[in-house]
Amino acid sequence: QVQLVESGGGLVQAGGSLRLSCAASIPTFSKYSMGWFRQAPGKEREFVAAINWNGGDTYYADSVKGRFTISRDNEKNTAYLQMNSLKPEDTAVYICAAEYLAPPLYIATEKQDELDYWGKGTLVTVSS
Repeated sequence: QVQLVESGGGLVQAGGSLRLSCAASIPTFSKYSMGWFRQAPGKEREFVAAINWNGGDTYYADSVKGRFTISRDNEKNTAYLQMNSLKPEDTAVYICAAEYLAPPLYIATEKQDELDYWGKGTLVTVSS
């Protein structure tokens, strides 16, 4: 059974950093592109960042560009989201998703419910 498990969330002050991890129990992880989404209280889930299956292509939401970096380690079946210069408006549950051999832009724009796999999320709280 495929599982995506996020970790690394927590409470951080504005301007601080966190690194999120998404551990995937997908035997063919190296053929899956990975995405990070977030959902703030009372708001719809939104795209944050995506990376293709070999790490050679990435795509970011404008709101995080220059502050967040997505990466992956196919040896460890894990995707990461390094978040720097955090702002209170970054407060949300961060959720990872996987899609087979998809360009990052596809993950950003495709109907989210049609992505192959989803994790349950990790909470990030940024205090002012």
